[in-house]
This record gives sequence, structure tokens and C-alpha cells, in this order.
Amino acid sequence: MIRHTPRLSLRMPEDRDLDFVTALFARPEIVAHRPEPVPDSPAESRRRLARDRAHWRLHGFGRWAVEAEGRLIGFGGVTVSTEFEGLNLSYHLHPDHWGNGYATELVMEALAFAFGDLQAQRVLGLVRPVNVASRRVLEKCGFGFEREVMLHGAPTHLFSCRSPEPTLRRF
Repeated sequence: MIRHTPRLSLRMPEDRDLDFVTALFARPEIVAHRPEPVPDSPAESRRRLARDRAHWRLHGFGRWAVEAEGRLIGFGGVTVSTEFEGLNLSYHLHPDHWGNGYATELVMEALAFAFGDLQAQRVLGLVRPVNVASRRVLEKCGFGFEREVMLHGAPTHLFSCRSPEPTLRRF
């Protein structure tokens, strides 16, 4: 399954993405908002990619590998939330591509997919309070602050976006 936005190609992650995942999650900027901002080891990156691929096999969708101009720049999309009601939105883009509007474009496509293709009722975005840039992206895309929760031992802001068409939904 490949989806396209005006500037992005979104595809299922593949084993060949491992080197990029390992390099991405070794960057301090990517892990800065974790309770313990420690980069992932290569083994943790391998497990991360395996989890993303397993979610695709189990549910038929998941976080996409995000490409711009034919190059992998990050990962993002929606997954089934194991902790909250609704689908969970997440994304990680390489810092070289921050500030170009790619996150907003990705989030808008993820919402279109969640509400259209998956018939979801609600999509969640979990953001650490200090991550102002991610909060702005969510707000720009129609998410509203719902409440503060504890996630992995740290205060986290839970944002949500509801389907524009209230009907019986799958998620």
C-alpha cells in the first residue's frame, strides 16, 4: 500500500529501512523529549522496526515509511492504541527535514486515512509538554488538548481529533 501527498510518498516499512531507523533514533534531537533522553541501541531500533512491521501484518495498516524526493526522511502514521481509546498518531522525521511542513502534511494524510479508510472515531496525539513544535503541528491539524496523562513515567499531554462525520466506526 502506497499513499501520496503533494510532496510525500508513504509506504509500509521494510527491512531495508533498518540503517535509517538506527541512525534516526541515535540522534539526540529525536530522543530529547523522552523521560530518559538516551538514543536507541541498534538492537532497540531493530525491535522498533519489527514492531512497526508486525502492526502492519496484524492490522493491515500502521506507521508509514515517509519519503520525500525519493529519499526516506522518517516514519509516521496511526496505530491501534493499547492504552487509550482511539488510534494513536505518531511520527519521527529526520531533523534535516524539520521546518518544511512535512509533519503537517503527514499528519493531515494520516487523519484522512484514519477517518476515511479506517472509519475511526478518534485519533490521539501524545506530546511531552516541552515539545512545542509537535504541539503546534497537532493544533494546526485540528487536534485539541484533552488532558495530561502519565506515559512511560513522565507527564504527557493527550490531544485528540474526532471524526468530522459521527457514525458507527471501527476505532
